[in-house]
Amino acid sequence: MSKQKRAFTVVELLLIVLFLGIFAVIAVPRLQFAALYGKQADTVARKIVTDLRRTRRLAISDAANNTDGFALNMVGSAPGPYSSYEIVNLNTSTTITNGTFSIDSAISCTGGATFQFGPLGNLTGSDTQLNVAAGEKSFTITIISATGTIKCTEN
Repeated sequence: MSKQKRAFTVVELLLIVLFLGIFAVIAVPRLQFAALYGKQADTVARKIVTDLRRTRRLAISDAANNTDGFALNMVGSAPGPYSSYEIVNLNTSTTITNGTFSIDSAISCTGGATFQFGPLGNLTGSDTQLNVAAGEKSFTITIISATGTIKCTEN
């Protein structure tokens, strides 16, 4: 009687590892990181909304000294995609040092280029909408001109 083999040989194990390696090399570049990019788009949209509200608050709180207001300017050519933005005091034309933010190249940010808020908190410019998208998620940031109310909706 002959004994039956109960284990794999080294050659068989090496072939399996080789095939798994080849499949991994082919599959990994094809993976869609849509969930990760969607989260990044969500984070950028929330950051922009927060800084738009901050810009409006600065315009209201400094109304006695600054009748021109504040603006959030998108950096890049309109209508985008933008690479960053900054908050500017319109009275002195100075950029607020901690009011800048860079946008990742995987995220598409398009729409209005300048959002100016007057001393009453109202939007004085003509740009009222901004779109942020990445992966399968997209967000629309809308500002109501008369009141300066900022709303972010997921599309």
